[in-house]
Amino acid sequence: MNAKQLYDEYMITSMVAGFEPVTVEQASGCVITDTEGREYLDCFSGIAVCNAGHGHPKIVDAAHRQLDKLIHCCTYVYYSPRAAELARKLAQITPGALQKSFFGNCGAEALEGAMRLAKQFTDRTELVCLTMSFHGRTVGTLSITGNYSRKKGTGPYLSGIAFAPAPYCYRCPLKLKYPQCGVACAEFLEHVFRYQTAGGVAAFIAEPVLGEGGIIIPPPEYFKTAMEIVRDNGALFIADEVQSGFGRTGKLFAIEHYDVEPDIMCMAKGIANGFPLGAFIARPDIAEAFTPGDHLSTFGGNPVSCAAAMANIDVMSDEKLPQNATVRGDELMNSLIEFKEKYSLVGDVRGKGLMIGIELIKDKNKTPASEEASQIRRLCREAGVLVGIGGVFGNVLRLQPPLVLTAEESQRVLDVLEKSLVTLSEPVK
Repeated sequence: MNAKQLYDEYMITSMVAGFEPVTVEQASGCVITDTEGREYLDCFSGIAVCNAGHGHPKIVDAAHRQLDKLIHCCTYVYYSPRAAELARKLAQITPGALQKSFFGNCGAEALEGAMRLAKQFTDRTELVCLTMSFHGRTVGTLSITGNYSRKKGTGPYLSGIAFAPAPYCYRCPLKLKYPQCGVACAEFLEHVFRYQTAGGVAAFIAEPVLGEGGIIIPPPEYFKTAMEIVRDNGALFIADEVQSGFGRTGKLFAIEHYDVEPDIMCMAKGIANGFPLGAFIARPDIAEAFTPGDHLSTFGGNPVSCAAAMANIDVMSDEKLPQNATVRGDELMNSLIEFKEKYSLVGDVRGKGLMIGIELIKDKNKTPASEEASQIRRLCREAGVLVGIGGVFGNVLRLQPPLVLTAEESQRVLDVLEKSLVTLSEPVK
């Protein structure tokens, strides 16, 4: 039996709308190879995970060396050198006064722990989040996710959650235009705090770039305005960098684009380049709010994953991967903006670094072109390029390749995308 047949018979896959018909055998750099030897240029990185490229030799070697020493001991029963070293490194590279880390296994676990820590530190229980956001698939993280399609049919959810409008300029929920709007979506947070809560908000939780929501890029002023309101209301700021962190946007962390400092920051995906690891890091005074028995993770801070994460951070610095993300991202964006002028199917192009969204529309009313997005993905795959799809309407093509992408690979992506757009799109008249 092949992998697809085994999946069909033995794995729960009914929650997946449709698999890409690619059976991955191996990968290196930006290239995935299937079981029949066909190569694909990977522009999705396992959902923004393999930021340093598939199978980076320095990261693989670090994991191998740790495997020979120790695989598991439980980091929260015994002292683990690799976890300790990684915690110190995160304190050195994260913004502001963030210093103390807790390690889990994934992004959802990081968000769950961050929420609990914020509540215990503030002695408050409410949370303010964003519409169109996505934070995970546990009950807690779905509770703070502002996306109906992810939440339907699996409640009840946590109480005490309020939502502010997403900073989605292309489809502004307030029907305004940037910059004339004065970033009203950020100002609206005051309304949320005042009228949608009971005055006991522990934290404002936001992605610096909304990934699953369709690569939504907040305006430059958004977080400064938002933070003034959050601080005035005595709440903390939890930055969800699970998808946008570790060089993806051209900075080591996307919140650095906005010149504000989070009180707690969540990380996963790109932290260990494919090894399972999640973390949240907090100011020391906040971190000490946990008391014995409040939180734990059996596999959190696994020595092998921590060793890989340390090597990954070194690779980011030594090979200047965030800087490469900026250069390659600018190349892609410049051409994609031209596509917007040439092809009616392209409604909006937005991104930072190598976190890019191409929103497809059917007409001047911005009717989401979800079916066309799926067809574009298919055409790209058939031409040997793998892209993602996202957005609350399923109409946003997502380009999130490994940050080791070369200029030649970048041009190949553009060539394949344009050929696909020509097939389905009418020229702009």
